[in-house]
Amino acid sequence: MSKKAVLCVDDENMILDSLKEQIENRMGDEYIYETAENAQEGLEVIEELVEDGTEVLIIVSDWLMPGIKGDEFLIEVHKRFPGIVKVMLTGQAQEEAIQNAKNKVNLHACLFKPWSEEDLINAIKSGLGKL
Repeated sequence: MSKKAVLCVDDENMILDSLKEQIENRMGDEYIYETAENAQEGLEVIEELVEDGTEVLIIVSDWLMPGIKGDEFLIEVHKRFPGIVKVMLTGQAQEEAIQNAKNKVNLHACLFKPWSEEDLINAIKSGLGKL
């Protein structure tokens, strides 16, 4: 059985720790949970996981990050790995960025900070249900 992973990308460590903890507590040890602090690191983590034979199922990505914004990151992920389910998390995304992600990467969900754990888990579970 191949390993399966969930990736969270955000430039704030406190947010990453919170996301990972909430997801891991609710989803259990069926998945590997990885984090990245920016888009470039996120792409590197995905590539390393794939090379290791791990299937990245879902990404939860912040929108406002230094360098590459979340919608642009998800577009790049989609070009390379179209089967990954994508969720954007934001406190300040512009409507155009959300539409951009919906149109170009089949964005599964957009959650707004501060998110509720229930909304996060529901978005992930419904995203995994699409696979």
